[in-house]
Amino acid sequence: MTTSAEVAMIHPLGPTTVEDWLAEAQPSDGSRLELMLGYLYMTPPPGGPHQYAAGELFVFLRNALRSAGRRDLHVLPAVAVRISTAFRTGVIPDVAVVNVDFNHTSFAPEDLVLAVEVWSHGNTREERETKIAGYAAARVPYLWIVELPNGRPARFEGYRLGESGYRQEVFANSGETVIAPGPISVEVDTDALR
Repeated sequence: MTTSAEVAMIHPLGPTTVEDWLAEAQPSDGSRLELMLGYLYMTPPPGGPHQYAAGELFVFLRNALRSAGRRDLHVLPAVAVRISTAFRTGVIPDVAVVNVDFNHTSFAPEDLVLAVEVWSHGNTREERETKIAGYAAARVPYLWIVELPNGRPARFEGYRLGESGYRQEVFANSGETVIAPGPISVEVDTDALR
Protein backbone atom coordinates (compact mmCIF):
# COMPACT_ATOMS: atom_id res chain seq x y z
CA MET A 1 0.00 0.00 0.00
CA THR A 2 1.33 3.44 -0.95
CA THR A 3 1.36 6.07 1.80
CA SER A 4 0.57 9.76 1.38
CA ALA A 5 4.25 10.59 1.85
CA GLU A 6 5.26 8.14 -0.88
CA VAL A 7 2.70 9.57 -3.30
CA ALA A 8 3.90 13.09 -2.54
CA MET A 9 7.46 12.00 -3.37
CA ILE A 10 6.31 10.44 -6.65
CA HIS A 11 4.26 13.50 -7.58
CA PRO A 12 5.12 16.47 -5.40
CA LEU A 13 2.05 18.34 -4.25
CA GLY A 14 1.81 22.01 -5.03
CA PRO A 15 1.78 24.69 -2.37
CA THR A 16 -1.92 25.57 -2.51
CA THR A 17 -4.28 24.00 0.03
CA VAL A 18 -8.00 23.37 -0.38
CA GLU A 19 -8.63 26.21 2.09
CA ASP A 20 -6.46 28.56 -0.03
CA TRP A 21 -8.41 27.53 -3.13
CA LEU A 22 -11.76 28.17 -1.46
CA ALA A 23 -10.57 31.64 -0.41
CA GLU A 24 -9.63 32.56 -4.00
CA ALA A 25 -12.15 34.59 -5.95
CA GLN A 26 -13.46 32.83 -9.02
CA PRO A 27 -12.54 34.72 -12.21
CA SER A 28 -15.09 37.29 -13.32
CA ASP A 29 -14.90 36.20 -16.97
CA GLY A 30 -16.55 32.81 -16.30
CA SER A 31 -13.32 30.81 -16.24
CA ARG A 32 -13.19 28.14 -13.56
CA LEU A 33 -10.39 28.01 -11.02
CA GLU A 34 -9.88 24.49 -9.71
CA LEU A 35 -7.19 22.84 -7.59
CA MET A 36 -5.30 19.83 -8.89
CA LEU A 37 -2.79 18.21 -6.53
CA GLY A 38 -1.97 21.55 -4.91
CA TYR A 39 -1.72 23.57 -8.12
CA LEU A 40 -4.32 26.11 -9.21
CA TYR A 41 -5.73 25.17 -12.59
CA MET A 42 -7.86 27.52 -14.66
CA THR A 43 -10.06 26.42 -17.51
CA PRO A 44 -11.39 28.96 -20.01
CA PRO A 45 -15.00 30.11 -19.74
CA PRO A 46 -17.33 27.39 -20.99
CA GLY A 47 -18.77 28.10 -24.43
CA GLY A 48 -22.36 27.91 -25.57
CA PRO A 49 -22.37 24.20 -26.54
CA HIS A 50 -20.84 23.26 -23.18
CA GLN A 51 -23.33 25.33 -21.20
CA TYR A 52 -26.24 24.06 -23.26
CA ALA A 53 -25.31 20.40 -22.64
CA ALA A 54 -24.76 21.04 -18.91
CA GLY A 55 -28.11 22.86 -18.73
CA GLU A 56 -29.96 19.98 -20.38
CA LEU A 57 -28.37 17.47 -18.00
CA PHE A 58 -29.36 19.67 -15.06
CA VAL A 59 -32.97 19.69 -16.31
CA PHE A 60 -33.01 15.90 -16.88
CA LEU A 61 -31.76 15.38 -13.32
CA ARG A 62 -34.01 17.97 -11.69
CA ASN A 63 -37.10 16.58 -13.40
CA ALA A 64 -36.20 12.99 -12.49
CA LEU A 65 -35.59 13.93 -8.84
CA ARG A 66 -38.93 15.72 -8.66
CA SER A 67 -40.78 12.87 -10.36
CA ALA A 68 -39.23 10.39 -7.93
CA GLY A 69 -40.13 12.59 -4.96
CA ARG A 70 -36.48 12.60 -3.84
CA ARG A 71 -36.33 15.65 -1.56
CA ASP A 72 -33.14 14.24 0.01
CA LEU A 73 -31.14 14.88 -3.19
CA HIS A 74 -30.43 18.23 -4.85
CA VAL A 75 -29.04 19.00 -8.29
CA LEU A 76 -26.72 21.99 -8.54
CA PRO A 77 -24.77 23.58 -11.40
CA ALA A 78 -21.03 24.22 -11.04
CA VAL A 79 -20.39 24.01 -7.28
CA ALA A 80 -17.06 23.63 -5.47
CA VAL A 81 -16.29 20.15 -4.15
CA ARG A 82 -13.43 19.59 -1.71
CA ILE A 83 -12.32 16.28 -3.20
CA SER A 84 -9.23 15.69 -1.04
CA THR A 85 -7.57 17.83 1.59
CA ALA A 86 -4.60 15.44 1.82
CA PHE A 87 -4.03 15.54 -1.93
CA ARG A 88 -4.98 19.21 -2.24
CA THR A 89 -7.65 18.74 -4.86
CA GLY A 90 -10.86 20.72 -5.29
CA VAL A 91 -13.00 20.69 -8.40
CA ILE A 92 -16.11 22.26 -9.88
CA PRO A 93 -18.18 19.62 -11.68
CA ASP A 94 -20.47 21.04 -14.35
CA VAL A 95 -23.47 19.52 -12.59
CA ALA A 96 -23.59 17.83 -9.18
CA VAL A 97 -26.15 15.88 -7.20
CA VAL A 98 -25.66 16.24 -3.45
CA ASN A 99 -27.28 14.44 -0.53
CA VAL A 100 -27.18 17.36 1.94
CA ASP A 101 -28.83 20.74 2.31
CA PHE A 102 -27.68 22.89 -0.61
CA ASN A 103 -27.07 26.05 1.45
CA HIS A 104 -23.26 25.74 1.34
CA THR A 105 -20.52 27.47 -0.62
CA SER A 106 -18.61 24.19 -1.05
CA PHE A 107 -19.30 20.52 -0.48
CA ALA A 108 -17.40 17.62 1.05
CA PRO A 109 -16.75 14.60 -1.17
CA GLU A 110 -19.16 12.45 0.84
CA ASP A 111 -21.93 14.95 -0.01
CA LEU A 112 -21.53 14.25 -3.72
CA VAL A 113 -23.66 11.43 -5.13
CA LEU A 114 -23.18 12.18 -8.84
CA ALA A 115 -20.64 14.32 -10.66
CA VAL A 116 -21.26 15.39 -14.26
CA GLU A 117 -18.41 16.59 -16.45
CA VAL A 118 -18.92 18.07 -19.92
CA TRP A 119 -15.67 17.90 -21.86
CA SER A 120 -14.56 19.38 -25.13
CA HIS A 121 -11.25 19.57 -26.96
CA GLY A 122 -10.06 22.25 -24.50
CA ASN A 123 -10.00 19.85 -21.56
CA THR A 124 -6.55 18.29 -21.28
CA ARG A 125 -5.93 14.60 -20.74
CA GLU A 126 -4.22 15.37 -17.42
CA GLU A 127 -7.24 17.35 -16.20
CA ARG A 128 -9.62 14.55 -17.18
CA GLU A 129 -7.52 11.82 -15.56
CA THR A 130 -6.98 13.82 -12.36
CA LYS A 131 -10.69 14.54 -12.00
CA ILE A 132 -11.76 10.94 -12.63
CA ALA A 133 -9.13 9.63 -10.20
CA GLY A 134 -10.16 12.25 -7.65
CA TYR A 135 -13.84 11.36 -7.86
CA ALA A 136 -13.01 7.65 -7.56
CA ALA A 137 -10.67 8.18 -4.60
CA ALA A 138 -13.36 10.29 -2.91
CA ARG A 139 -15.81 7.39 -3.47
CA VAL A 140 -18.33 9.45 -5.47
CA PRO A 141 -20.84 6.73 -6.45
CA TYR A 142 -21.72 7.94 -9.97
CA LEU A 143 -19.97 9.85 -12.74
CA TRP A 144 -21.36 11.03 -16.05
CA ILE A 145 -19.16 12.31 -18.84
CA VAL A 146 -20.41 14.11 -21.92
CA GLU A 147 -17.86 14.46 -24.66
CA LEU A 148 -18.39 17.35 -27.08
CA PRO A 149 -15.89 16.67 -29.85
CA ASN A 150 -15.16 19.73 -31.94
CA GLY A 151 -17.97 19.97 -34.49
CA ARG A 152 -19.15 16.37 -33.95
CA PRO A 153 -22.20 14.96 -32.15
CA ALA A 154 -22.15 14.54 -28.38
CA ARG A 155 -21.28 11.25 -26.68
CA PHE A 156 -22.50 10.19 -23.24
CA GLU A 157 -20.79 7.84 -20.78
CA GLY A 158 -22.27 6.76 -17.45
CA TYR A 159 -20.14 5.18 -14.72
CA ARG A 160 -20.80 3.47 -11.39
CA LEU A 161 -18.11 3.19 -8.73
CA GLY A 162 -16.89 -0.33 -8.07
CA GLU A 163 -14.30 -1.72 -5.67
CA SER A 164 -11.35 -0.71 -7.84
CA GLY A 165 -12.66 2.42 -9.58
CA TYR A 166 -15.33 3.34 -12.07
CA ARG A 167 -16.86 0.87 -14.47
CA GLN A 168 -18.74 2.07 -17.50
CA GLU A 169 -22.39 1.05 -17.50
CA VAL A 170 -23.68 3.15 -20.39
CA PHE A 171 -22.23 4.52 -23.59
CA ALA A 172 -24.33 6.41 -26.12
CA ASN A 173 -23.56 8.18 -29.34
CA SER A 174 -25.64 11.08 -30.54
CA GLY A 175 -29.14 10.02 -31.45
CA GLU A 176 -29.41 7.43 -28.70
CA THR A 177 -31.48 7.63 -25.54
CA VAL A 178 -30.20 5.74 -22.51
CA ILE A 179 -31.04 5.19 -18.87
CA ALA A 180 -28.04 6.63 -17.03
CA PRO A 181 -26.70 5.08 -13.84
CA GLY A 182 -27.38 7.14 -10.77
CA PRO A 183 -29.25 7.40 -7.51
CA ILE A 184 -32.49 7.55 -9.52
CA SER A 185 -33.56 6.46 -12.99
CA VAL A 186 -32.69 9.23 -15.48
CA GLU A 187 -33.37 9.05 -19.20
CA VAL A 188 -30.76 10.92 -21.22
CA ASP A 189 -31.50 11.84 -24.82
CA THR A 190 -28.13 12.52 -26.42
CA ASP A 191 -29.73 14.50 -29.25
CA ALA A 192 -30.86 17.04 -26.65
CA LEU A 193 -27.25 17.70 -25.64
CA ARG A 194 -26.34 19.50 -28.91
